[in-house]
Amino acid sequence: MTRFINPFTDMGFKRIFGQEISKDLLIDFLNDLLEGERTIVELQFMDKEQVPDSVERRGIIYDVYCTTDTGEKIIVEKQNKRQESFKERALYYLSNAIVRQGEKGTKWKYEIKAVYGVFLMNFKLETVCEQVRRDIILINRQTGELFIDKMRFIFLELPSFGKEEEACENNFERWIYVLKNMEVLKRMPFKAQKSVFTKLEEIADLTQLSREDRMKYDKALKVYRDNYAVMECARKEGRDEGITEGMEKGMKTKATSIARNLKSMGLTIEQISQATGLSNEDIEKL
Repeated sequence: MTRFINPFTDMGFKRIFGQEISKDLLIDFLNDLLEGERTIVELQFMDKEQVPDSVERRGIIYDVYCTTDTGEKIIVEKQNKRQESFKERALYYLSNAIVRQGEKGTKWKYEIKAVYGVFLMNFKLETVCEQVRRDIILINRQTGELFIDKMRFIFLELPSFGKEEEACENNFERWIYVLKNMEVLKRMPFKAQKSVFTKLEEIADLTQLSREDRMKYDKALKVYRDNYAVMECARKEGRDEGITEGMEKGMKTKATSIARNLKSMGLTIEQISQATGLSNEDIEKL
């Protein structure tokens, strides 16, 4: 029987990271993510929906949108499936968070606070190069030096994290392990290393949900599982089509090679066609 909520359902994600009562979990997660760089003391949740400036402009809805005690804007989003323009979408989100800091009048000197995008992905961003974490910043292409620190993307690719519990070396890896495996965990690990996981155990425990919240969660879980099943079916069909297409291409390549040899031996086009299955037109082109 499942003990903990699935953090990749809408309700599960919001319960862990998107409510005042669990705000210290989000602060701890972000501090472990940015360890050695800065320490967040306080967060304030912003409006979920940022109203566009005009009806023509597309509105943006963030999963979690907050600001730190020193003014930085942080967008934390979970994403279950790959989208065709996912990187562009992330850029659009962060760009809008920067633009909305603008002030009217001549006295404003473009004093903007940094915007961070943290994207928890339940899929692999790239199939060629797998990375659990990708930090994207603006740098000088010639020197590799930081150009400006006002925009940063952090992509967290959970399927590429393969460590077991005992192999996790730091708090960031412990967070990623728990988020990836939470729905199948029988107990909450790492409580001895960090007290925040004790609170996470309480927040994520399904038995702590009210009857109404449990009904909402079950509905959200059904949506998540249905979408996952659809994606898996699409992937399987794609693989099957790819295998079939590859086999057909390979067979035609082999038939073409045989036809070329038979043609050099002086056989007629009709004889070669019967032997290889190629059309007369294809044989004539050889």
